[in-house]
Amino acid sequence: METTKKSIFSGNLRQMGMIIALVIITLGFGIATEGTLFRPMNVSNIFMQNSFEIILAIGMFFCMLTGGNVDLSVGSIVGLAGAIMAVLTLNFHLPTSVAVIITITAGLLVGVVQGSFIAFLNVPPFIATLAGELICRGLCQLILGGQTLSPFSAGFQYFANGFVARDMKVGGINVVCLLAFVIVVFALVFSEVNKRRNRQKHGFPVQNLYITVAKLAAIIAVVTFILWNLSAYNGMPFILVVMAVLALVYSFIANKTTVGRHIYMMGGNIQAAKLSGVRTKWMMFLVYTNSALMATIAGLAVTGRLNAATPKAGTGYELDAIAACVIGGVDGASGSVMGAILGACVMAILNNGMSILGIGTDMQSVIKGCILLLAVSFDIYLKNKSKNN
Repeated sequence: METTKKSIFSGNLRQMGMIIALVIITLGFGIATEGTLFRPMNVSNIFMQNSFEIILAIGMFFCMLTGGNVDLSVGSIVGLAGAIMAVLTLNFHLPTSVAVIITITAGLLVGVVQGSFIAFLNVPPFIATLAGELICRGLCQLILGGQTLSPFSAGFQYFANGFVARDMKVGGINVVCLLAFVIVVFALVFSEVNKRRNRQKHGFPVQNLYITVAKLAAIIAVVTFILWNLSAYNGMPFILVVMAVLALVYSFIANKTTVGRHIYMMGGNIQAAKLSGVRTKWMMFLVYTNSALMATIAGLAVTGRLNAATPKAGTGYELDAIAACVIGGVDGASGSVMGAILGACVMAILNNGMSILGIGTDMQSVIKGCILLLAVSFDIYLKNKSKNN
């Protein structure tokens, strides 16, 4: 029984470690910036400016889940998506909706090509996506002719800069933010209660009730703070709604579908997965096609946010996406979509907080590297402790 309790505690600590780290980093930067980090406008900007980070992390999560593989091409696909969108709308004057469809199709085509090389020709993911990174970056510069193209239509800008029902309020609170609060709180409580009942029903140990209540209270407090500040500014950013939908859809795929289970199996032991009937080649194909799709959506968000397409857009984004997943606890066959998103949130807070403090990009890289190393070391420590118990 004592061993079981230690295992549960270790597992809970690992699950909650990222949330605790996120809270500590946020409070630290809040104090260092004298409260600027917590201002309603800045809270909104954190999500809007770093939306690409979360979207890329979702795509990268599935790549890393196949056994620690990565997609090095996502940053250049971000730039390529912006370049294609700019040329179609500004040079060829196509309607925004048509241009978006063509851009997404082009991004999917990149994913199909890379996924085919990886899955069916057995080219290592590192090599295939490195080649994709070079090709897409070159195409981006070629399409733009080395120049920046802008501005875009107001409709396209709304994707990254718009707010949902900004002027609809009840008692001074934005209706969408209020509705989001109710939905999130209900979902959190229902999920936790249902999980406890299922574990008790099957005779599995459950977390101490007081710890569960404290955890829920802490998460709800964070959600309340975020939504209150969003409401106090301009309400719910449209891009945040998009990210929430993507998070829910891909969490469902990872946890509740055969495809998700098969990808987890591949990360644990790809040979065993093959012997179990998993179509590993098609799974790899789907994973890398999806990663390109997420990168294309992130590219549209970045381009809309900047209201410009630049040859250097997306440079280094693949490293941020990988770091977000690693910080979020994604390792081979372990991890979750929400963990990757939490890791992306840590990166977003770091980017925003260090920018407010005026820290140079060189020093920012040093700090991010140190935090990444600490996160991995902490994760390894908890894994070893769990094994020893």
